[in-house]
Amino acid sequence: MEFGAVFQTDPPASEVVRRARLAEELGFDYVWTFDSHVLWEEPFVIYSRILEATERVVVGPLVTNPGTRDWTVLASLFATLNEMSGGRTICGMGRGDSALRVIGRRPMKLATMSEAMRVIKGLVAGEEVDYRGTPVRIPWIEEGWELPMWVAGYGPRALDLIGREADGFVLQLADPKILEWTVATVRAAAADAGRDPDEVKIAVVAPAFVGDDVAAQCEELRWFGGMVGNHVADLAARYGRDGGTIPRELMDYIEARESYDYSHHGKAGNPTTEFVTDEIVERFCILGPVERHLDKLRELAAIGADHVSLYLMHSNVEGTMAAYGESIIPVLGG
Repeated sequence: MEFGAVFQTDPPASEVVRRARLAEELGFDYVWTFDSHVLWEEPFVIYSRILEATERVVVGPLVTNPGTRDWTVLASLFATLNEMSGGRTICGMGRGDSALRVIGRRPMKLATMSEAMRVIKGLVAGEEVDYRGTPVRIPWIEEGWELPMWVAGYGPRALDLIGREADGFVLQLADPKILEWTVATVRAAAADAGRDPDEVKIAVVAPAFVGDDVAAQCEELRWFGGMVGNHVADLAARYGRDGGTIPRELMDYIEARESYDYSHHGKAGNPTTEFVTDEIVERFCILGPVERHLDKLRELAAIGADHVSLYLMHSNVEGTMAAYGESIIPVLGG
């Protein structure tokens, strides 16, 4: 199992770089950041510093989107970072929740995201692509780079697209039952498209907090259920409250959801996440002492997860990182 660390790009940027370097020293394989350019500092500038300060970790957004930057700009950013680092970037892609909604725009359509993925990957690879009717190639890319494109999603249409087109699937929660359904859906779509389903990387991304006081951990991480609830609310609007084939474990918990405060996005104490129960936090996150983490990670691995990345937004960030580096990555990593 591979392990990654996910940070928000709160200032100072030097602290994000320091923690990224620490993650590499502790054995993590990936360093990711949020990409919501109004709520936090611009991540691609910071990636340049992270790549310079590290030697091994793969670096990228979890997730970017095809709406806040022109697709050719994204391609040039990744290609430049790859040239500087020897190819250590990765692209997590989504429709754009907070990044677009805080500037008054709606998340992108799946068809647009699919087209953007094709254009970005092709340009980074040094190919000529059809960009909205115009042939485009980045001339300074002498030898193209393979840019892994992992896509986040929950609903049937997104999972179908991921299975058919993406290099990896990102499930932004750690509930085994939901993972089981989503993995089966992604793999079925991959097989239907003539792909080897095992070639699609399965990544679980969720808050992890090592310690004994689970009740306090739930309080600090209640924001995560609210963040996931934004995406589930979109699913409910599309598929109805019963969700069709979508597991009740995903749909039911937003019954009491009324609104969401993006000014507190990804932060403890978000006042619009009171509907998220402790049970949901424990299902969606990885909490408790080390042994509980090992047990849950093994359960996720048995379902198909071969990558786990940790949202590290709480009061014991470096303690949790150290516990993973000392007691979890040596056991399950590799």
